[in-house]
Amino acid sequence: MELVISYDMRAPAFGAPARELYAAALDQVSWADALGFDAVGLGEHHGSPDGYNPSPLVLAAAMAARSKRILLRTSVVLAPLYDPIKLAEDAAVLQLATNGRLVLGLGGGYRPSEFETFGRRLEDRWRVVGETIELLRLAWTGEPFTWQGRRCVVTPRPDPPPPILLGGATAAAARRAARIADGWFPPLEPKLWPPYREECLALGKSDPGTYPLQGPIFLWIAKEPEKAWQRLLPHALHQLRSYSEWTIEAYGRPSGPYAKQLTADTVRQSPAYQVLTPEQALALAERLGSHSVLYLNPLLSGIEPAYAEEMLALFEREVHPYLPR
Repeated sequence: MELVISYDMRAPAFGAPARELYAAALDQVSWADALGFDAVGLGEHHGSPDGYNPSPLVLAAAMAARSKRILLRTSVVLAPLYDPIKLAEDAAVLQLATNGRLVLGLGGGYRPSEFETFGRRLEDRWRVVGETIELLRLAWTGEPFTWQGRRCVVTPRPDPPPPILLGGATAAAARRAARIADGWFPPLEPKLWPPYREECLALGKSDPGTYPLQGPIFLWIAKEPEKAWQRLLPHALHQLRSYSEWTIEAYGRPSGPYAKQLTADTVRQSPAYQVLTPEQALALAERLGSHSVLYLNPLLSGIEPAYAEEMLALFEREVHPYLPR
């Protein structure tokens, strides 16, 4: 079972201040590293009123200084919004400074306002993602190359180059990842895994294996789940409402889980947001099995760091020692 701790660094006005959340995130990653978590996941968005982290590589560097072995995984860097040469340089430096712990997840993005901010065209995003991956592979050789009529060389050379994962939520995205990336972020929808695996095999690449079962995107451990839900619901609802607003911006309609019927009851009934006792969490882990991923998101939408630390301590005492690792 892979253990992942995730941060998007949202700090809505009703939650903890951003300064406290960033300090807590660094402390928590140090804790997760010592406990043996496999990866920390860092998202990226721009211009969000709640301060969603726009700079995952910067935060990854800060977290690297507080840890020794945990992988630093961007999920995802919005590749069309970057100068690709600068992205290659920053990723190379981060890979060297972290002793090879960067996993560079890339995505295309979908919010028109973000593309307007950076002067980019939304329609070009997947072409740009493909070009960026091509450039990164050339750049990380450390050798001179020509790119769009320019002579380029990127140093220092990362050794080894960071693996590149590709995000997406469609069968086409899965096949694209098989063709041009080193891996694909497993979707929450299992039916999207077969196109990725089939394309890998058709291309003669190694078999990625069966679908790794996914735990809830938000899991909280509590002795009294009903009491915990009262504190956590505003944070979960804030996250879901924000994503719903963003999909309206992008597609003209709400999209995603519970976008049309977003209430406290639907969130609490969702398999994606779960508050469980330690015993229930271990039962969940047993159902998922060893070929799976379990996520913790302890600062979701500004959850008070002291409350999050209580939860993490309970996880460490009563859940972690019994997981299928």
